[in-house]
Amino acid sequence: MSIHQISVFLENRTGQLAELTQLLAAEHVDIRAISIAETADYGLARMIVDDVQKASSILLQHGTILSMTPVWAVEVPDRPAGLAELLAILAKNHVDVEYMYSLFTHRNDTAYMVLRISDEAAFTRALEGTGIKVVSNEDLDLK
Repeated sequence: MSIHQISVFLENRTGQLAELTQLLAAEHVDIRAISIAETADYGLARMIVDDVQKASSILLQHGTILSMTPVWAVEVPDRPAGLAELLAILAKNHVDVEYMYSLFTHRNDTAYMVLRISDEAAFTRALEGTGIKVVSNEDLDLK
């Protein structure tokens, strides 16, 4: 099951990211993961938040340009080679990872990775029987 990522387009200027995070913090939205990409003209903040509807509503009310994208979150053993094993399984099954970043959440010996993948059906088939768990909104306490 996929989870929702909010992608926010940011002007390339000092303080823009601080303004974004302060806006969400003021409304008690918890950012669970964030990844920043940049070009010469703008930045792109990809976020997983605890309440995607609330966050998107707040951002839209402030004139923020955003998009919603389905992404996948998976449990990864927090040990050497944990991530390498996941990526090897995906590569073996011809699943391209378009981008990836980690969630701030960590439980016991488990870390969580957010993945945007090329083929959802191939991704699901690749993970069958591997013991790698795809996590849901409920698993991560997301609304």
